[in-house]
Amino acid sequence: MTAQIEIPEAFPVAGEVAGKRVVITGAGRGLGALLAHAFSAAGAAVLLVARTERDLKAVAGSLPGPSLVMSGDVTDEDLNEAVADAAVGEWGGLDVWIANAGISPVVAGPRQTDVALWRRVLDVNMTAAFLGARAAARVMLRGGRVIFTGSVLGERPRKGLSAYSASKAGLSALAKGLALDLAPAGITVNVVAPGWFDSPLAAAWKQTPHLSEAITGHTALGRWGDPADLAGAYQFLASDAAAFVTGAVLTVDGGYLLV
Repeated sequence: MTAQIEIPEAFPVAGEVAGKRVVITGAGRGLGALLAHAFSAAGAAVLLVARTERDLKAVAGSLPGPSLVMSGDVTDEDLNEAVADAAVGEWGGLDVWIANAGISPVVAGPRQTDVALWRRVLDVNMTAAFLGARAAARVMLRGGRVIFTGSVLGERPRKGLSAYSASKAGLSALAKGLALDLAPAGITVNVVAPGWFDSPLAAAWKQTPHLSEAITGHTALGRWGDPADLAGAYQFLASDAAAFVTGAVLTVDGGYLLV
């Protein structure tokens, strides 16, 4: 007789984040602000991090749930450690760290790419994610979640975005390495890789007809992503339903990489 799988008495709800204590970097606008609203509306407490305190306070003031704000440069090691300590001091612990801060300057090509700019892109997009994960791991208990914001451009680069694409490709490898390093502590590390969404970072493409058409023509679902399409991926990885998911890249691109 074939052995039967043991059926649990209850199953965790995918995307359930009520009561979670969540850090979100790059939270002053764009995707970070969207995630702040999504997690807050779902019952999480959120600690918002970005360079501009005014933007953070504006986001925090519009949230339905508890929040904190801390302004500073995410590439600063001390800031990341202070953010982790603030979550513990205010809420008694930290459950989720979303390393979302990023920049995407467009340059004509490698000869026009200033070395300082190259280093800044990698510093903000990748080194800051490492520093955040390291700070989070110091204070997280078993079951903690680290989530990086990657990009489909890490797998399919576009002209003028070499530094950005390199940084996002590096994030995927970083997540896999950290997933191994932090597994003994019960902490998972994953990446959400968005495709082309209607957001401030992609505004130049969205507002240029031939570029926008090239994007939709390269997307299986034939449209730009709506911000509401994206939050659920982060909430899934932050929830108890994703307890056995680590070192993964969850691509949310409407089939952009398929076409």
